[in-house]
This record gives sequence, C-alpha cells and structure tokens, in this order.
Amino acid sequence: MDKKEEIIKFCNSLGLDLVGFTKCRVFWELESFFEYRKNINLENEFEEKDINKRINPNLLMNQGKTIISIAFPYIYNLLPNGEFYFSRYTRGEDYHRVIKSYLDKISDFIKDMGGTALAYTDSNPLPERYIAKLSGIGFIGKNNMIITEKYGSFVFLGEIITDLELEESRQLNISCGHCNKCFSKCPTASINEEQCNPNICLSYITQKKHIEDKWLKKLNGRIFGCDSCQMECPFNKNIKFSNLEGFKPFEHMENISLEKIIMMDNKDFNEKYKITSCGWRGKNVLKRNALINYIPKYGAFHGIDKVNSPYVKDYNNRLLKLFNL
Repeated sequence: MDKKEEIIKFCNSLGLDLVGFTKCRVFWELESFFEYRKNINLENEFEEKDINKRINPNLLMNQGKTIISIAFPYIYNLLPNGEFYFSRYTRGEDYHRVIKSYLDKISDFIKDMGGTALAYTDSNPLPERYIAKLSGIGFIGKNNMIITEKYGSFVFLGEIITDLELEESRQLNISCGHCNKCFSKCPTASINEEQCNPNICLSYITQKKHIEDKWLKKLNGRIFGCDSCQMECPFNKNIKFSNLEGFKPFEHMENISLEKIIMMDNKDFNEKYKITSCGWRGKNVLKRNALINYIPKYGAFHGIDKVNSPYVKDYNNRLLKLFNL
C-alpha cells in the first residue's frame, strides 16, 4: 500500500470518507480573478488582502509538494428550520476545534510516515473551495459553495500541506447545469448569473458589526447565518448525514428563545454560545440579531432597560423607528 492509500485508510478509520489530493503549487490561474474582485470591491473584511498569499501555498510551506483536502460533513438532519434559527453549521461545537482535533491526528500520522505536515481550517488565506475542487472533493456551485456528491454542500473543509509527493486525485465532472434555484431563493440577490457578492450575503450581514437599516427587515428569523441557497439546492435533497459526534446540534441551538438570547449574561454566553461556531462574534451581536427578529414579530421588547449594552440599545431605537413603534 502506497502512502496516499495509507493516509486515505487512516482518515477512513476516523470516519472521514472524502479525502483528496492536489499538487502544492502557485495557483496563477486565480490571480486575475482575485484582482478583478478587489477592483470592483467584492472583497470583505474577512478576506486576506494580499493576493500572493492567497495563491501561493509555498509561502506556508516552502518544501510543500502536496495539499490534502478533507471534507467534514456536519448536517444531522434536513428538518425545516423553525421560525427563528441559527444556520445549521453553527448548531454543534465550534468546527474550528472539532476539525483541528482530526487534522492533528492526521498530521501526526503523516509525520510518523516520515513526512512534514501543516494543517489548516479557516486559519489560512488559501482558496479552500478551489483546492477541494482540484482534489476531487466536489465542484463549486453557482452559490459559490463546494458541493459534494455524498453530503451536498453541508461540509467544512480542512487542508494539510505536506512535503510528501502524492498522486493527485481526479476532479469530478459534475456541475449545477441549468439549475438556478438558488438565485431566486437568495433573500438579498447576492448570487446571480453574473457574480457572487459576499458583501450582501445575508449570512455575512448577520455577522457584521454594523447592519444598515435596509437589511434589518431581511433577517426574517435568522439569528446567525442564512442557509436559504443550501436548503433550495437539489444536491442537498438526498444526502448522507454526518456521523461526526462534535457536530451534533445542541438543544438550545435548535429550540430558540429570543428573550433568553436578548437577556443572556456572560455566563449564559460562555456556556451555550461561545463553544459554537457563532461564538467568535461575541455576545452582543447575537443579542442584537435576536432583537432584530423579536421587534417585527412581537413589538417593543420591554426588558431592554435591563440589557447592559449601548450597542444593542442603539439597534432597539433604530428598530422602533423603522417599524413605527
């Protein structure tokens, strides 16, 4: 058994069955695309501004020969979202922690084979979805997400750069074809035939520190994230569910109390939300988003005086004016 097969077999033993390989090289073919996005202001605050860092994995490991791309399925069911909801990717334990634990084990396995390994998930500037596409994990859909055959788009991605020279995987010959269902389902028209604009993606908007008035009515039940394009995608209709225990949803992330979120203190936040994938944005963003959903449905929130946050209270005043309350 060669080293590539040994790595795949080890990943399979961990419950990971989507593992692909591509050459570690400079992705010159993406340079003009990133420059175009920069020139028309499609970059957002979470993106690396240095294009060279985005296309050159050798800046992370000079002796890198292969990038291993691994998909981590996270969805446990396809039940409809409730009236108020967190995006499905946030409902279990913070994926950064979960994925790191797997990547550390795989990296140690590679080191035991005599190789060098550096592991990343959301902690590097590289084009993860493009690397996953090159590695045969899936294809990039019209909604700009990586879409796999087994799990649809409900996967996280992790990468390991290694100095082992391993055979590249074959890319999938699949695409969205003529399907445009996600376009009409997107609540802000951030995805269309021409381009994807992440700056008006509702998932991004729920994470911003400042939300303009024109978007406040668009949240429409969303507390963090969106999911609209994913729930409409035909590739997500008959999928295999995750068996990774870390992504099992917490009860409080599926049965939502807006009042409890708006009134939560540091103890509640640390115990319930900081451990999830939306906790990094802080307590007040979640309180704000819950309030944005509460006022259109129930009217003025009468406990606002007890909320110890001028930031949240400012949104309360804006919402009262917006809805003439």
